[in-house]
Amino acid sequence: MTEKKRETWDFGRFIKTLDYFEIIPFWSCIQNFFKGKSQDNKKETNGSKQMGVILVAGATGGVGKRVVQKLVNRGYQVRCLVRNLNKARSILGDDVDLAIADITKPETLTYGVAGNIQAVICCTAVRVQPVEGDTSKRDKYYQGVKFYQPEIVGDTPENVEYRGVKNLVTAAGQYLSPSNDRILFDFTNPSTEIQVQNIWGVLDDVVMGGVSESNIRLIENTASFTGNVSTANSGGFASVRTKNFSPAFDLSGYQGIDLRLKGDGKRYKFLLRADTKWDGTAYSFSFNTVPNIWTTIRIPFSEMIPVFRAKTLNDYPPIDKTQISSFQLMLSKFEYDGQLNPQFSPGSFNLQIESIKAYGSNLPQFVLVSSAGVTRPGRPGINLDEQPPAVKLNDQLGGILTWKLKGEDSLRESGIPYTIIRPCALTEEAGGQELIFDQGDNITGKVPREDIAEICVQALEQPEARNVTFEVKQSGNTTSNVDWKDLFSGLQPDSRE
Repeated sequence: MTEKKRETWDFGRFIKTLDYFEIIPFWSCIQNFFKGKSQDNKKETNGSKQMGVILVAGATGGVGKRVVQKLVNRGYQVRCLVRNLNKARSILGDDVDLAIADITKPETLTYGVAGNIQAVICCTAVRVQPVEGDTSKRDKYYQGVKFYQPEIVGDTPENVEYRGVKNLVTAAGQYLSPSNDRILFDFTNPSTEIQVQNIWGVLDDVVMGGVSESNIRLIENTASFTGNVSTANSGGFASVRTKNFSPAFDLSGYQGIDLRLKGDGKRYKFLLRADTKWDGTAYSFSFNTVPNIWTTIRIPFSEMIPVFRAKTLNDYPPIDKTQISSFQLMLSKFEYDGQLNPQFSPGSFNLQIESIKAYGSNLPQFVLVSSAGVTRPGRPGINLDEQPPAVKLNDQLGGILTWKLKGEDSLRESGIPYTIIRPCALTEEAGGQELIFDQGDNITGKVPREDIAEICVQALEQPEARNVTFEVKQSGNTTSNVDWKDLFSGLQPDSRE
């Protein structure tokens, strides 16, 4: 019997593969040393940054600037709608995209509210301050302390709290919808070439002694996964995989993945991993392609199969959608458990990918900071002596709470999934106290701007925050850990009557 001739194995490509995915830390350290790179300065690949843009209106205000900083710290892409570019840059720094716009002038929103908008956080508000000359009470006002001689400075509550909010809701409604998808990778944008080069790497059967070769490149506004797959040396697969993301993608508010692609008639696999192990468990989904036809492949998370090296894992838990650490596309001669891929043939292949999206969102997409007390002016049974100044002086302040409520209503009626936050008196105090969420617009108290900013960001990540309106204040008790899911779970969605 003649022995089957083995083809020459490329040891150099094997080492390059392990180095790219940092499987040999010691080897990477040596290379970084000779290249003059420090491990301490290495930037990790951030899952949040692959998502769409978070649009912040009112970004230079007391709550807004804190929202922006929290989003940036979490790795989100942020775009701020601002009226004064120089002032905004001095307040917000250089890590955010600034768009000159005024929500009271809808024609100015065209540029800022466009493109890959994932969500909107609106912190806009009219300026209210003690009357001219009453300077002794300015600091007290900013700390949420009651006073009785306020005045509106600048534009009117009708223009800002109602018409401005409505303008922003209308503009954002073109890009946000109840079934809003979240783009994870958009290869139609030439600027994503750096993503292809620095995030996606080749992982072929060279790691097991094979000789298949592939690559991924940005060609004509698509990511082109091409190459030659060979069964020589007991090989038979080619793939591209992302580096691990840190922090990981949190896709808990979604039902699955959509791949927009054009294939060559072969059967491929799409894999996700929920841990950072190099050779750990993956969740796989096989799909067929039609030659030269653009199709959308829908991959429900519930239908992804847990596998280890193409062997199915029985009684294994579903994928942890909060910890998606890597993505992979593969062409393999094997299906699962030793069965052959029915559409496999060795040789060249070509798969073009336009985008990878998460679909089926049940997360809020528009967060509006309003105010406690908006339903109280004129409400029967209200004792004005027990109410905050804004309720007592609603008419004197241009109907500020009345117009805020109309702004809320414009969002509720839009069909955009939302969260409406009604803070009690805002202060500059540090956060760290327990928070009380309530509904019905009855509570009074105070709450730090720092806490409201955190609630805005948390709301974007909580399915329980979808289509709810609530008031919030401090409890007075110190806490080191806030259970956000528990807080939001206690809220009832707004009535759709």
